[in-house]
This record gives sequence, C-alpha cells and structure tokens, in this order.
Amino acid sequence: MANKTQRACIAVKGELTIYTVTELKDKFLGGLLMNDELELDLSEVSEIDGAGLQLLVMAKQGAMALEKTLFMISHSPVVAELIDLSGLSGFFGDPLLMAHQSKLEGESS
Repeated sequence: MANKTQRACIAVKGELTIYTVTELKDKFLGGLLMNDELELDLSEVSEIDGAGLQLLVMAKQGAMALEKTLFMISHSPVVAELIDLSGLSGFFGDPLLMAHQSKLEGESS
C-alpha cells in the first residue's frame, strides 16, 4: 500500500504582525510536524509587518529542514507587496508571487 501524503491548510485571517506571530508560529510548526505538506492561505491577511514576514521565512526554512513542503496560496495584496519589496519572491517560489512579480516588472518597463 502506498503512503498517502498528509496535507493541512491554515487560513491566516487579519493581522500577520508582531502582535500575532507567537500564536501563528505555534500553529505553523504544529502543522508542519503533523503533516507532510502545509498550505498557508494568506488571502485574508489585512496587515503584515517585518515580524510577519520573518515568520513566513521561518516557516519556509522549517519546512525545508524537516523535509516537508510549505505552500503559500492566495496572497493578499499587502502580503504580495511586502514580499516583492523585500526581494523574497524567489525564496518563497510560490506561483502567484512569481506572476505578481512579473506583472510589476512589466509595468516598470
């Protein structure tokens, strides 16, 4: 019998800021430990700051260290903008981010 990949989804709603990262860190790490793949739905993130961005980086690095897969989907405009400004689109490698970055580069030409 083949092993079935376990996948979980965590929807982040509201702020992804210094005020919420401790709680979210525990959720993200728990999701990575309990599953082979973790999907973060960022469509309802209304605000993100440096601490929130650091949490996303930590989650991606944690997934790689655990040999798990982390997907970030449906990036809200504020998330996409901060990731673009930080130059981390390539690090995260999510298709939506790459398309968003290409669109921005096309507008500046």
